[in-house]
Amino acid sequence: QVQLVESGGGLVQAGGSHRLSCVVSGRTFSSSAMGWFRQAPGKEREFVAAISRSGVSTYYADSVKGRFTISRDNAKNTAYLQMNSLKPEDTAVYYCAARSGSIATSVPNSYNYWGQGTQVTVSS
Repeated sequence: QVQLVESGGGLVQAGGSHRLSCVVSGRTFSSSAMGWFRQAPGKEREFVAAISRSGVSTYYADSVKGRFTISRDNAKNTAYLQMNSLKPEDTAVYYCAARSGSIATSVPNSYNYWGQGTQVTVSS
């Protein structure tokens, strides 16, 4: 059974940095493109960042471009989301997702597996 487990959520002050991790078990991590999404209260889930299977290609939402960095360590079956210059509007539950194939994509329906989510709260 495929499992994605996020960690690293918490409370951080505006302007600060935080890193989320997502460990994947039950499938070959290196064969999966990975994505991060988030959902704020009362809003729909939105795309944040994605990384290709090889790690060569990355893709970001305009709202986080230049502040967030997605990466992966295939030896550790782990994807990361480094978040810098955090803003209160970044407050949300953050989800990681995995999809079969090599391409990084922002389309939620293209992802086969999802984690349970981790809360990030940015205080002003």
